[in-house]
Amino acid sequence: QVQLVESGGGLVQAGASLRLSCEASGRTFSISAMAWFRQAPGKERECVASINWAGSSTLYADSVEGRFTMSRDSAKNTVYLQMNSLKPEDTAVYYCAARRSWYGPPRCDTSGLEYWGQGTQVTVSS
Repeated sequence: QVQLVESGGGLVQAGASLRLSCEASGRTFSISAMAWFRQAPGKERECVASINWAGSSTLYADSVEGRFTMSRDSAKNTVYLQMNSLKPEDTAVYYCAARRSWYGPPRCDTSGLEYWGQGTQVTVSS
C-alpha cells in the first residue's frame, strides 16, 4: 500500500504564496505519475497540476497556469505545489494523488489514480 500525506495549507491573504507538500510512504516504488487536485465547497473536484514519473513534464489547469508550479523530489518521495499570487477563488481543500505504472505524459483524469491523500485546507482571504 501507499500512503500520501499533504501539508503546508493555511490561511493567507490574496497575493500571498504557499507551498504544499505531499510525502509518500509505503510501497513507493509502485508510484509513477502524480497530481494535485482541489475541491471547493459545493464544487466538483478539479485537477490543478500533474507531473510525470520522471518529474520532467508538468500539466496545469488554465486557472493556475503561470501561478502554480508542481515539482517532485524522488529521493524524498515528495511532490510539491508552489502557489503564488493566490486568489480567493483558490480556496479549497487540496489533495495529492498518485498513479501506478503510468510512464506517459502528465494527465489530469482520475482514471487510474489509486492513491489519495487526506487533503489540506487552503483559504485565501480578499
